[in-house]
Amino acid sequence: APNSGKSDLLRQFAKRRDLKILNVGAALGRELLTIPGPRRHLQASDLLKGLAGEFTSNGLLLMDNLEILFDQGLRLNPLDLLRRHAQARRVIAAWPGALTENRLSYATTGHPEYQDYGCDGLVPFRVN
Repeated sequence: APNSGKSDLLRQFAKRRDLKILNVGAALGRELLTIPGPRRHLQASDLLKGLAGEFTSNGLLLMDNLEILFDQGLRLNPLDLLRRHAQARRVIAAWPGALTENRLSYATTGHPEYQDYGCDGLVPFRVN
């Protein structure tokens, strides 16, 4: 959930482990600006893969500010992308939505960017 302290907790973890955090919104947004709008969805996944490689350290990738992945114009499946990255490395991602009853959601029902996923194969934990 927004303002729950996930980003702060992730920063503390990164600092203790001397790791970098991939700010997906800022980094991917910067990369996408170099590509004409109608073509961005074709390259978004590959650009994120490259960024993930740059930010992985000791087999661990920390990701924050994932909201850009839900942009309808990019035509991405955010959770599927995270799962694919997790096949190559351990991923800790600050989910920008809610965790309820073993389901992850983003936005509210009826919102154009609304997404709802089961947590199969994930190890979610709530920050209180």
